[in-house]
Amino acid sequence: MFERIQTKTDDQIELIRKSSLLVGKTLAEVAGWLVPGVETGKLDAIAETFIRDHGAIPGFKGYNRFPATLCISVNEQVVHGIPGKRTIKEGDIVSIDCGVILNGYYGDSAYTFAVGNVPQRVSELLEVTRQSLLLGIGAAVAGNRLGDIGYAIQSFVEGHGFSVVRELVGHGIGKKLHEKPEVMNYGKRGNGARLQEGLVICIEPMVNLGARHVVQDSDGWTIRTADRMPSAHFEHAVAIRKGKAEVLSTFSDIEEVWNKKNAQ
Repeated sequence: MFERIQTKTDDQIELIRKSSLLVGKTLAEVAGWLVPGVETGKLDAIAETFIRDHGAIPGFKGYNRFPATLCISVNEQVVHGIPGKRTIKEGDIVSIDCGVILNGYYGDSAYTFAVGNVPQRVSELLEVTRQSLLLGIGAAVAGNRLGDIGYAIQSFVEGHGFSVVRELVGHGIGKKLHEKPEVMNYGKRGNGARLQEGLVICIEPMVNLGARHVVQDSDGWTIRTADRMPSAHFEHAVAIRKGKAEVLSTFSDIEEVWNKKNAQ
């Protein structure tokens, strides 16, 4: 059955914003516990408790049988890493993707952390990935097309010598976690569906230090780089508006905790 692209009312967008802001607060809570020696399963338990204590439910747990609240992907893991007994080590980069359901609407956001000192090129990978997200958001305005978002991300990433994962994409969001349209992180300007005011999408570049190719683990979820080189991932939920996109999620809570912790 064909699923059409649905725009949202201002009231619906406000509900998605509340869910997305709770995701940011959850990731900030997790950031406070993200240190060498912590097990990813412990981070997951902390996130689930925090979400439920705030009147919401984890958006990922049970989704297509995913077993956890967070996707925690370390180093060469691109996305969909399953939390468990793995211990975080000094020098790891850790992508944490979180979703919640609050008042019937989903929120979804992701952030990649550098735990301790990482090589300069890996630090550049994180910065370029984050900047590419902001450039993608800059192209996400009414009247533009989906290809304009992908082009903004791809051209910036590849201009810095990194590669964009193509098998995984961003998505619309609302009462469902994944709605139409798919939001690719590569593309040509002027191609794809036209962006309508009130559309809410998640833009989430996944960027590899090496080649763009990925493989899936036998667990059916974890995606890794084929060359086992590091990958980074950042995600915001945004509403399409005239002139400038409205970012519904935030990194400010995360970075307040993370920067304060690492300054000590």
